[in-house]
Amino acid sequence: MAELPSAIFNDTSAGWTPAGGNSQDMDVNVAYVASGFHQVWMMAATVFVFPIIPGLGLFYAGLCRRKSATTLLWQAMGVLGVISFQWFFWGYSLAYAANASPFIGTLTNFGMKNVVAAAIGYLPEPLFALYQCMFAMCTVMIMVGGAFERARLLPSMVFAFCWATLVYCPIVCWTWNSNGWLFNLPALDFAGGGPVHISSGTGALAYALVIGKRLENNDTKRRYAKYVPHNPTMIFIGTWMIWFGWFGFNGGSGLNASVRTSYVLQNTNLAAATGVIGWSMLDYIFYRGRFSLVGACQGCIAGLVAITPAAGYVPVYFAAVIGFLGAVGVRLFENVNEWIRVDEGMEVFKLHAIGGIIGALLTGLFAADWVSMLDGASEAKGWVDHNYIQFGYQLAEVCAIVGYTFVVSVIMLVIIDHIPGLKFRVPEHQEIEGLDKHLLFEEGMGDYELAETLRAAGYLNAGGILVNDGITGIELAAPSTTSADESKEKTAVADERITSH
Repeated sequence: MAELPSAIFNDTSAGWTPAGGNSQDMDVNVAYVASGFHQVWMMAATVFVFPIIPGLGLFYAGLCRRKSATTLLWQAMGVLGVISFQWFFWGYSLAYAANASPFIGTLTNFGMKNVVAAAIGYLPEPLFALYQCMFAMCTVMIMVGGAFERARLLPSMVFAFCWATLVYCPIVCWTWNSNGWLFNLPALDFAGGGPVHISSGTGALAYALVIGKRLENNDTKRRYAKYVPHNPTMIFIGTWMIWFGWFGFNGGSGLNASVRTSYVLQNTNLAAATGVIGWSMLDYIFYRGRFSLVGACQGCIAGLVAITPAAGYVPVYFAAVIGFLGAVGVRLFENVNEWIRVDEGMEVFKLHAIGGIIGALLTGLFAADWVSMLDGASEAKGWVDHNYIQFGYQLAEVCAIVGYTFVVSVIMLVIIDHIPGLKFRVPEHQEIEGLDKHLLFEEGMGDYELAETLRAAGYLNAGGILVNDGITGIELAAPSTTSADESKEKTAVADERITSH
């Protein structure tokens, strides 16, 4: 491995400083010449991670009903804007300040102050900060899915900023800052099983709990349409983007381009593949010989979630096991929302919190020191190396993150919800008609206007049959008593309206 740039910066006799030196007096790039290939890989990894955020937007939009799908795409853009600013403003400093306490950072790097040329391993600090910003955006985007189809956008973005500040940043400090208490325990978390997945899944559960159930889940008279994902194609495309992005997400978490990085990429791909196999196998059994595209996509994500904390620590054959067990374990919690009586319909808690917990605990079992030492410097042991206490450390990480995230998230949600103008829940009629119609300006997905025209003409209630048009998501409860003459008249009206549009 190349010499660490920090070794050059520590040579004060040549005018270098730990902050990297003055670019007006010297060429600060000299310190990075020997390790430039690490920078190239990490730049690429940063770009690879970025599609995960719009991929999550597509995944969520496909899972929800069409009447609220565009709102979830806006939410992805909102998170990109809000969390990028939060990370610049004080998020990076609260997570990674060099003088951090074991629990949270300081404001030493407020506004990216002095984040210029100093070295973090083989990387200049601005590149490290940008790469970690991608993780913050991914985490918050996962978390805000907990209140889909019934939450207003402005309060959600306020909550996103506050949640990133008071939940995500402290947990990152615990886990990855060299002063953090979990880092020094040590709990093993290669790429974010705890800070990303367990925290986001638990935060989504708190969000769904505080904001309340959707109308149909409190509806004993079946007045509203039953929820079904409206667009498996969007789910498939979003999953593909997420799988692609995970090569940068896990592959860049070693912060170098070593043999270990290649091994991490292999582990990541195999775990996703066995996740698809495990979930689809259970679908085939439970659905009596039929598969589910949505299920296969969820299995892929469950495998990726489970391997995230373990990717740089476990042998490849255990990566296959982790991906498979992660997907099977999560699939067996299919009815967890009913068990705990919470309407978390996007299943963020199931996929990310439960999947992340499975991955974190299996990391303690299967971590092998020869895998981590493929980078020439790291060493991490689990049960396979007779380090039996490691499982206890992993359990401590899980309990701490779940407990802290849930309590702080609930407190923040209750406080924000009582601030004038920031009430989370949309009015009942907006939820029924769809968030796109009321939260976005003349924007919607698909043929909403055509559906409204047909509904007004009586087509979606023909024959006295209760019909869910699949577009507006509204069931029409009144039976039709339309005569033949009335039907002809309505046909003419509908034809005229359709032609006019």
